[in-house]
Amino acid sequence: MGVPGSFHGRLFPKAAIHFFHSSYAVHWLSRVPKEVEDKTSPAWNRGSLHYSKASDEVFRAYEAQYVKEVERFLIARAEEIVYGGLLALILPGSGLYSYTRNSAFQRKAIEAAEELINKAIAEKLEINNFSSLKTFQLADLGCSVGPNTFLAVQNVIDAVDLKYQSQRRLDSQQFLEFQVFFNDHLSNDFNQLFTSLPPERRYFAMGVPGSFHGRLFPKASLHFFHSSYAVHWLSRVPKEVGDKTSPAWNRGSLHYSKASDEVFRAYEAQYVKEVERFLIARAEEIVYGGLLALILPGFPNETHYSEALMNRKVHLLGSCLVEMAKKGMISEETVDSFNVPTFYASLQQVEAIVKRNGCFSIEIMKSLPQEKANPKMISSTLRASLEAMIMHHFGSEILEELFDLFCKKCEELLSSFEREVESYLLVLLKRKYNN
Repeated sequence: MGVPGSFHGRLFPKAAIHFFHSSYAVHWLSRVPKEVEDKTSPAWNRGSLHYSKASDEVFRAYEAQYVKEVERFLIARAEEIVYGGLLALILPGSGLYSYTRNSAFQRKAIEAAEELINKAIAEKLEINNFSSLKTFQLADLGCSVGPNTFLAVQNVIDAVDLKYQSQRRLDSQQFLEFQVFFNDHLSNDFNQLFTSLPPERRYFAMGVPGSFHGRLFPKASLHFFHSSYAVHWLSRVPKEVGDKTSPAWNRGSLHYSKASDEVFRAYEAQYVKEVERFLIARAEEIVYGGLLALILPGFPNETHYSEALMNRKVHLLGSCLVEMAKKGMISEETVDSFNVPTFYASLQQVEAIVKRNGCFSIEIMKSLPQEKANPKMISSTLRASLEAMIMHHFGSEILEELFDLFCKKCEELLSSFEREVESYLLVLLKRKYNN
């Protein structure tokens, strides 16, 4: 039977449906926000047809309309679905605090690392040893939805093609083709990723959903792996930090940065185990002589982890949650049970894991300075990476106040932050022949 009508209101009797599904539909508004067509309004959207490159006022008008309509959508579905029923939504996403709009830090790190990666490809990549190479296969692990992943893979392709052309016989008519595998978790919006693919690309693109902590590809099938700002994410929070009976219970904190030694060791052990699994999987999948390039948020060996700038920022966000709990805005129990699954390693820690694995030689391992950011950028960047997690745990109601408070605290500590140099690690590894 057909069910005509708007899903922003009721469509079915009470408790009549067991499962709802909606794919690429809920992002459509029932109408354009009135303000954007009103010439007397600050949100008048003159010369533009959307909010994507418009003023903040235009964006907020669209956002308010969207929030109102999705709330109506959920109220209606809550009436129509049985208790215990499921609602599955697939939505495109690129809002004000999305990764797409708040990944300038990561982009600048990719751009800064480009010269070193290109040099390594020119000097270390053994193209002539890849038997009858016709298609060069590379993967970006933890690709998200772009645009940084496209920049990273294009840099690699340009460098590989330059080397291939320089070594190609003058009378050869053969040109190298490229296949790129974009990998991220199952929950990643691959539809948005592929919608954003550069139209002028010179490669064949494929999506590979799944965790990079295990195998993703056949043996010896990839020539180059790239991963930027992804490997520091843990697959889960260490169990001990959420266990009230454990010495590593992380009460009143959301990270290891200013917590007890037991909490730090639990996080470190989890990170070591997961990076070891990552390297074991890549060693199986990459050809001998292939390269693996990692860009990681981290810090130099001489810096203590508690003083690393990224750790200080996460701790500062935790202090905001504690402050909100003291005001009664959220419960202390909810704060105690929330932990961020990230680990920022030093060069020494990464080097030890690679050497213990034994399958890769270290070609580049450097700590490089990151560009300084103002409090607003710090806040929006951190929000882009943690917003979904915070919403899931605390609800969406606290987001604005939480990050407003965080931004104010960043401004208070600005002079301290400006004295510190934020770093990232560039690690380039080559697959050994004897392992």
